[in-house]
Amino acid sequence: MRLLTYAVVTALSLSTTHALERGTLGFALGTKKADGTCKTTDDYEADFDAIKTNTGSTLVRGYSASDCDCAQNILPAAKSKGFQVVLGVWPDTEESFTADKQALVNYATKYTDQVYAVTVGSETLYRGNFTGSELLSKINDVKAILPNTKVGTADSWNKFADGTADALIKGGVDLLLANAFSYWQGKDVGDGAIFTYLDDIQLALGRIQQMSGKLDGIEFWNGEAGWPTDGGTDYDAATAGTSNAATLYSQGVCGLLDWGVNVFYFEAFDEPWKPVSIGDSGDAKDETHWGAMTADRSTKPGFPLKCKQWGGAGNT
Repeated sequence: MRLLTYAVVTALSLSTTHALERGTLGFALGTKKADGTCKTTDDYEADFDAIKTNTGSTLVRGYSASDCDCAQNILPAAKSKGFQVVLGVWPDTEESFTADKQALVNYATKYTDQVYAVTVGSETLYRGNFTGSELLSKINDVKAILPNTKVGTADSWNKFADGTADALIKGGVDLLLANAFSYWQGKDVGDGAIFTYLDDIQLALGRIQQMSGKLDGIEFWNGEAGWPTDGGTDYDAATAGTSNAATLYSQGVCGLLDWGVNVFYFEAFDEPWKPVSIGDSGDAKDETHWGAMTADRSTKPGFPLKCKQWGGAGNT
């Protein structure tokens, strides 16, 4: 009953914002093939075919427009396949910031119909790389390059909820993406993970609405949500597995979409080239099995990717 009660409250809160129009589904998409080499335009076209066929989505997001010549290769593919792309700018170093801005100048300005938006930074507030005001300055710098394109940032949900991002909200950015992973909060899918995920998004959105003074003044997205499938590693009570990922997707992601919240799922495909990461605890974590599909673009058994629509929390 706890989840059902929350869903009803969420519906009432978000119905004013979105009029219960269904949210848009997108996917985070990497720039590298399974062997770690850079994707070509042909590779992106194949990615887009698989994403559209298996999910119905025609929108992806990246993290650095210059990494692996992403903008140069992905935008022609998007035009060919009827996709749009949220390009990323990595502002953490002056070198990457300059390179990504130049990629926008060279390619985004020529493919404006394919560029849905630009995000400046990915969890930079969470890592403490910038203050809100410093990040706003960088966002405005990018906005000057693409004045008719939506520009914002993506960060952890709690940096919106706790006021860290207030300068961005008051500064009038076009869109904000709040990442939320109940997996990284150590929640069991069968005991609290879905509620935690939905609650995190509601807290982030509530603060944005409060500080902006409008229900829909800033375009809002769940910027990342996901769960490791079979072959991944556990985190506290959060257990990796394809069936658990499918549950998070069907009850959480599809639920948010059903209530009118836009969602980017992390991520479209497994990335076996990624090295094992070592956390603060010293534990090794496998991050190669977070894809909704395998590295060869196949669907995973027991993990349907098309959400059904109905008047409650979403299902697949």
